[in-house]
Amino acid sequence: MNKSLKYFDEFPSAVTICDLNGKFIYMNKKSEQVFEKYGGSSLIGKNIFDFHNENSKAKITELFSSGTPNSYTILKNGIKKLIHQSPWYENGIMAGLIEISIEIPTEMPHFIRN
Repeated sequence: MNKSLKYFDEFPSAVTICDLNGKFIYMNKKSEQVFEKYGGSSLIGKNIFDFHNENSKAKITELFSSGTPNSYTILKNGIKKLIHQSPWYENGIMAGLIEISIEIPTEMPHFIRN
């Protein structure tokens, strides 16, 4: 494991990283908990496409092709989350995707700052 990733190990939001082939290469402890029913840490080395429906697979493929980030919110089991998916780079070349899933309050303030 890359030493710098240890800082995410106990980060309170799920951090999941895959390479350009869609292979899981890192999950922090929260990600392992979130994906426990799919195998948790045993997902490392497996392919993200094996765990998504056709619509999600198309979106992931688009993210790989475009190199642009994708953000949205979900409400699942009464928990609202902000999902942010973004490419990560190594030596200036796209190397995969990082997904950060942050639990957020159902209602939260929004500020406009100038």
